[in-house]
Amino acid sequence: MSEAESYKTIDQPAVAEYKDRGSKFLAFAHPILKVEDFKKWLHHLKKDHPKAAHHCFAYRIGTDGNTFRVSDDGEPAGSAGKPILGQIDSKELTNTSVIVVRYFGGSLLGVPGLINAYKTVTSLVLQLTPIVKKQIEESYIIHFNYTLINEVMTVLKQCNCTILTQEMQLFCNITTGIPKSRLTELLYRLKELHNVEIKKLV
Repeated sequence: MSEAESYKTIDQPAVAEYKDRGSKFLAFAHPILKVEDFKKWLHHLKKDHPKAAHHCFAYRIGTDGNTFRVSDDGEPAGSAGKPILGQIDSKELTNTSVIVVRYFGGSLLGVPGLINAYKTVTSLVLQLTPIVKKQIEESYIIHFNYTLINEVMTVLKQCNCTILTQEMQLFCNITTGIPKSRLTELLYRLKELHNVEIKKLV
């Protein structure tokens, strides 16, 4: 996936519900960019659903897809977190988390039943939220004289860059996300403007 120029993620939160033999499974899907975002959601849901038996989850973060975690939260090993992550991966999503809150209904579902329930409710919630394709960007700081503002902004706009932060004074600093696919072109065009410094953010 590292050679890719775009990735798929979800655009907005969604909730879905699934019931089996009295147990209720509520799946909450959220777009996230970092582990801290996820922790806030989990904390929030635990406060909202204090009587739930389990708060199982999975998430995958980053364009390389290497940051992920699953939790069965007391369910039998491999019966909750893995099926949730399996659904996220089957749609090739990243920067996505799904937390499933289970209210126990009195009947044991067994491992196959649990796997089916967590898989089904995750599949449902991911069908309810729009999946979007985003370009993989690299972050750079551009430093230039204010007189060049129009030229710099035109290049950034034409190359589909995302402006992350900007300081506009006599000398300007713009932090921007540059699509990988347009990087060579953009660096070439900015160098042609003279007196524009561009530095990659690590």
